[in-house]
Amino acid sequence: MIWGSLLVLKLGGYGSPCLTTFFGLEPLVLLTPRLLLRPYEPGDAAAFYQLLDQNRPRLETSFPDRLRAVPTLAHAGAQLAAFAHDWRTGRFYVFGIWHRDSQTYLGDICLMPQRGGQAEIGYYLTREAEGQGYAREALAVVVHFGFGQVRAARLLIRCFADNLRGQAVAQALGFEPSVVPAELPLWPWLRLGSRRSAVAPELEILHFVRHAPQG
Repeated sequence: MIWGSLLVLKLGGYGSPCLTTFFGLEPLVLLTPRLLLRPYEPGDAAAFYQLLDQNRPRLETSFPDRLRAVPTLAHAGAQLAAFAHDWRTGRFYVFGIWHRDSQTYLGDICLMPQRGGQAEIGYYLTREAEGQGYAREALAVVVHFGFGQVRAARLLIRCFADNLRGQAVAQALGFEPSVVPAELPLWPWLRLGSRRSAVAPELEILHFVRHAPQG
């Protein structure tokens, strides 16, 4: 199925066909019953910035680098262009999340390939979108993308110990607590509240891993 010029994949089995570039994957749309996930386009800059700006107080400790990269609307376009470049190189796959019926922009979710066949998933939603099952729905289709198109051997999610909602979402999608080697590279910005600029001792970082299905 084609959405504009993008290949569309619905939530389903692993290993769905996908076009590839020399380094990465062609941009594509992921559909769930309620959500549409797609790479950002230049016209998304205003909505992208507005969500970050309106949620700045609640995101500033968990996503400081993202917020620093987009301090004003004028900076949003450059960030979206960087995301597009990351798609082409296969460094980083970032999807905006939209409600299919209302076309409301809800947040984003991304997958970052790492060494050894591992890829890390992270996301954030606007406050109004939390508690409605959107995170679980978006994560489910990105898990399929990670094991299917990206062909990751295992997927990682990191959460603070006090982020019970994020842990519940991960475990509902089959992720299990795991000890990850200390040398694993950390993202310079935050996803799922996994790291803060000043972490209290009780805010341990928890790792959740799901392995690719066999066969």
